[in-house]
Amino acid sequence: MKGTNEPQDFRSSFPWRVFRIMSEFVDGWQFLADFEKTVTIFGSARTPETDRWYQEARKLGNILGSNKYSVVTGGGPGIMEAGNRGCFEAGGTSIGIDIKLPFEQLSNPYITKSQGFHYFFTRKVMLAYSAGAYVYFPGGYGTFDELFEMLTLIQTKKITENIPVILVGRDFWEPLMQWIQACVIEKYKTASPEDIHIFKIVDTAEEAFEIIKQAPERREFDEFITVNKANT
Repeated sequence: MKGTNEPQDFRSSFPWRVFRIMSEFVDGWQFLADFEKTVTIFGSARTPETDRWYQEARKLGNILGSNKYSVVTGGGPGIMEAGNRGCFEAGGTSIGIDIKLPFEQLSNPYITKSQGFHYFFTRKVMLAYSAGAYVYFPGGYGTFDELFEMLTLIQTKKITENIPVILVGRDFWEPLMQWIQACVIEKYKTASPEDIHIFKIVDTAEEAFEIIKQAPERREFDEFITVNKANT
């Protein structure tokens, strides 16, 4: 450890961190601007290849890739790998929004386009904003965090309510929906009755795709895409 009188590495200073954060946002938006028809898939990194939901996520990725959609994931193993893998096998654009870690490589081998991030929060913004649909497979705390952030953004009208939020796996997700209905909405009244309709629960990749393909084209990102292409 350096003594108090010794010069510190400028990269550890707060001003430098601010610039690094800004650069990650700029680089992330530039990267995403090249993909106009995307679906983001979330889910557990622990899900093995033999699991039903791994296979269902792989199937959905394949359907999306075959229909000219790009699949975006966090780039890791489990459900993320499955979504990327299905898209990759269909010849589609398989995108990984990776996190850079000093001693561990999380990227799965089925990514054709990737962007790495140092900060989890900048990576999360990229995963949670630009897609035309969001699909959540069974997962842990991280998946719940990403889901409730999206539900909050739609509830508060920070993004359009026309974007599909699809939860795949009735056995996993329906108890949560029942709790929200009975406890959050009816008993404590800490959410509105219409908030239960922000998301839809399905059981198969085919059901999920039926919702995705009927969704209107997302428009919030168009202005950024237009400006980006004009400057390249």
